[in-house]
Amino acid sequence: MGRPFLSARYLVLLSVVVVFETTSVAAQPPAPSPRAGTAAAYQHGIYLVFPFENAGASPRLDWLGEGLEELTIQRLSGAGEQVYSHAGRLVELERYGLPRSSKLSRATMLHIAEDLDADFVVFGRFSVDGTSLTIESRMLKVSPARLLPALRETGKLDSLMDLHSRLVWRMLSAYDRNYSLSLAEFTKRQRPLRLDAFEHYIRGVLASEDDARLRELREAARLEPEWPEPDFALGEAYFMRRDYDSALLWYAKVPRAHDRYVEAFFATGVCRLLLGQPDHAEEVFISLQEALKNNRVSTADLPEILNDLAIARARQGKTAAAQADFRRAADLDPDEDDYAFNLGLLALQTNDAAAAAAYFREAAEREPDNSEDRALLILSLEKAGNITEADQEREAANETFGPNGLPAIHLDAKNETLARLNRVKTELDVTALHAEIESAELPASAAASAASAASAASSDTPATRIRRGRQELSAGHADAAEKEFRAVLADDPSSGAAHRGLAEIDRRQGKLDDAVKELQGSLVARDSAVVRTMLARIYLEQKKPDLARAELEKALKLAPNYAEAKQLFEHLQNSKPTEKKPGGGAE
Repeated sequence: MGRPFLSARYLVLLSVVVVFETTSVAAQPPAPSPRAGTAAAYQHGIYLVFPFENAGASPRLDWLGEGLEELTIQRLSGAGEQVYSHAGRLVELERYGLPRSSKLSRATMLHIAEDLDADFVVFGRFSVDGTSLTIESRMLKVSPARLLPALRETGKLDSLMDLHSRLVWRMLSAYDRNYSLSLAEFTKRQRPLRLDAFEHYIRGVLASEDDARLRELREAARLEPEWPEPDFALGEAYFMRRDYDSALLWYAKVPRAHDRYVEAFFATGVCRLLLGQPDHAEEVFISLQEALKNNRVSTADLPEILNDLAIARARQGKTAAAQADFRRAADLDPDEDDYAFNLGLLALQTNDAAAAAAYFREAAEREPDNSEDRALLILSLEKAGNITEADQEREAANETFGPNGLPAIHLDAKNETLARLNRVKTELDVTALHAEIESAELPASAAASAASAASAASSDTPATRIRRGRQELSAGHADAAEKEFRAVLADDPSSGAAHRGLAEIDRRQGKLDDAVKELQGSLVARDSAVVRTMLARIYLEQKKPDLARAELEKALKLAPNYAEAKQLFEHLQNSKPTEKKPGGGAE
């Protein structure tokens, strides 16, 4: 049940802050004082930051490359800007099959930023001469692509924090001559940090060994006890070790007004679930849902929360409620097989083998390469008495996975095997939350003023509409999402991101021909391995393997290490192109 250390709750935007108003005992860490304002009117777009290159400093300062990346992320976030997390960048590199230490060209950075709908890329370099540190930063505007002039700051190495804060302020001011924050105001928004604590934190994040990671992070927490980042990172580290009791202690230290609180709070529910405390887990997930709804977040029904809430309820015998939660999660995320899989397990627990077979078939159609989905489909068909169909599925599975490719699953009278097979979601996708949260900490007049200024500045820009469309789509609001994407195309018919968004809607609604047309429109605007892989998946759903293979070959030519394209291509190569699998599995 492990997960990658500090893995993103898929592409986390650090501007997410939720103010909780719950009465749950499980949700009572002390609330700190509000941040100084919201800075909503100052936001320029979404930033993607890459590590700074070591241009001649001692190798013992290599940590500073990702340290300056993390510090830039924190400075931008502290000033109210929207910025992808360090973990979010690593997830995208992993998708492309690129090592975290890869030295990327500007073109590659630009492509990654485009796929993430980021507006700006920030990168740079640093050098040290004796005790003197020089930091150079560059900002690359994504659309239209434009590289801004380099900015440099030089000073004593031990003045890194002040030096860097001034550099980030200059970067924002250079791009926007009307930038509203003075250097003093910008600096006031930043959390003062000890350099030694920051170094220990970065070394802990980068550490490959458990003991070193924990040692560095604990030292960072000791030196800066009011700094939440080491607390959250320690919670993640102990979670990875499956020491859920220790993880709970560190997650509980993350304050309610912190950017990562929603994730930390969700993680406490996961810990309770994995510790065999479903009643406490249910309380956490219900409190989290209510908190999001109280803050008028339209995406309060997040599928990960619903899934884990359903598991907690099922383990307490609340079958009907669990089934409703699983079904809602499956509707919200039609590409994920875990929710249909868990529905199948629940049906088996209630001795409804026919319903279980239908759910496992749905899971297998969502994820054809998952052998566990297929094994439980066959088992359910056999229990339902559909022996002929079970044999057909087994034959098809042997062709796909090999003669011994299916896991052996044996059920027991107490359903303990089924409980172990439950797929618990350990990561929360909070991407869609950031623009939906209304701050309860601002006076009404201030909130209205900030909203008005933000609206005047950016609410109707294509990039903002694209992001709103993606947020609505993540929430399951297809009509609202379509409205945003079509508004973008009305102004810019060649917008690849808008075409891609409409394609996702069409695919969810079963309009595969329309989805193909939209993706082809996106490719006219800009070639993309991600879009070609999406197109290949649709061709497979349409039983057009030759077209799918052609798209995957083009995708892999663009991005040879793109993991999703490689996996799909391997699946296609291992399938017989002329045969149709029982149950509608794609070849």
